[in-house]
Amino acid sequence: MLMQGFGNFLSLLSLALTLFCAYAFFDSLFRREDAYRAADKKTKPFWAVILGLALAVALIFGIGPMPFLSIIGLIAAIVYVVDVRPALKQVTGGGRRRGGSSSDGPYGPYNGGR
Repeated sequence: MLMQGFGNFLSLLSLALTLFCAYAFFDSLFRREDAYRAADKKTKPFWAVILGLALAVALIFGIGPMPFLSIIGLIAAIVYVVDVRPALKQVTGGGRRRGGSSSDGPYGPYNGGR
């Protein structure tokens, strides 16, 4: 009973690893090539290959027989999501509304209480 629960936990963990690597991989594919150079974060093909390999390892092995490969892929995906992706969003202006200022609040521009 305990081993079955542990097996279920590992299956869920493997699924989460695969989905996280897939998210990082597909996000890297949809970013602009020039944004990588502007953010000084290697190149788009570099990240596509690294994250594609991480996804392939997660799909083939999961957490099973070769966990160190999965851990290396997970580290690459974490580096992309935590470091590279925010830099790309900052360079391309992702996440901000068009035409608004960075000091705009939900009801218009913030003027410092004046």
